[in-house]
Amino acid sequence: RELPFTPEEDKQMEELLTRAVIAVECENSLWQPKLMPDYGKPLRPMRRLGGKLGLSKGSVVPTVIIKEEDRIPLRKWRQQRNVAIHIWHVFFDMAFGIDLDFAETLISDGRIECTEQTFQAPGGATTKKGIYKIYYHYAYPLAMAQEEPTLTADCIKDKNGHIL
Repeated sequence: RELPFTPEEDKQMEELLTRAVIAVECENSLWQPKLMPDYGKPLRPMRRLGGKLGLSKGSVVPTVIIKEEDRIPLRKWRQQRNVAIHIWHVFFDMAFGIDLDFAETLISDGRIECTEQTFQAPGGATTKKGIYKIYYHYAYPLAMAQEEPTLTADCIKDKNGHIL
């Protein structure tokens, strides 16, 4: 079953948007941040960043991710609605967030670089996209699980019988 969708032009949605304090773009991934090999390591001056603080390219740490293709639409929406946008990344047992404007500053001043990532669609097709992996050091802590989460095996079937 599809989730209900209400277009922004709907009168009730427009009313809701006039009251919005922030808008949230949220991603998730099943990683445990504190178990990542480089979690807790401080940022240090990096030659590739012109001496700005960062981590080595191969570091494995929690990041808040923004796709290059999303930057212009997000900024445009923010400008039209005059509502701050925050990007959240929810991991298995922790979550981090960052204000889009601050993320844009990190990108424009060279502290965060664009990297290329290959994405695979459910049908198997792959595409390469530019993404910005913003170290959790720059993000604010959003949530931490109070107890170990449990997973339940399940699947999602689309209307064509494809199991996702």
